[in-house]
Amino acid sequence: MVRRKTAEASLVSKTTLRVRFSEVDSMQIVWHGEYVRYFEDGREAFGREFPGLGYMDIYASGYTAPVVELQLQYRKPLRVNDTAVIETRYIATEAAKICFEYTIRSATDGAIVAEGSSTQVFLDSRGELQLLCPEFYRKWKTRWDVK
Repeated sequence: MVRRKTAEASLVSKTTLRVRFSEVDSMQIVWHGEYVRYFEDGREAFGREFPGLGYMDIYASGYTAPVVELQLQYRKPLRVNDTAVIETRYIATEAAKICFEYTIRSATDGAIVAEGSSTQVFLDSRGELQLLCPEFYRKWKTRWDVK
């Protein structure tokens, strides 16, 4: 089940994509696994818009942030050459994790194509789970005024 908006998004980023031929299956619709990649595109765009939380920023700080939970609900198929808008919403939490919610919409009519959420945790350079927010993450939250 997709996590419903449990809290207001602290920060929101939008990015646009165009469906490529290589992303569709034999039924001529986007293969279901590509939507996970679209969420990834949304996270990467978010990191560019709100510097300090991009993958390379996290890595440069001595951490990785693997996805440990992913939820996805499909609403309407996309086809080759369709344009879609990925809205990525950062959901603030006091825990040592990064939570995002996503809505993918058709750029043509605004219809919801897919919705979902993801949770990432922090691992240090030895691969150990961090139970407290790393210092760089606390500073990022302060910079962008999120709790």
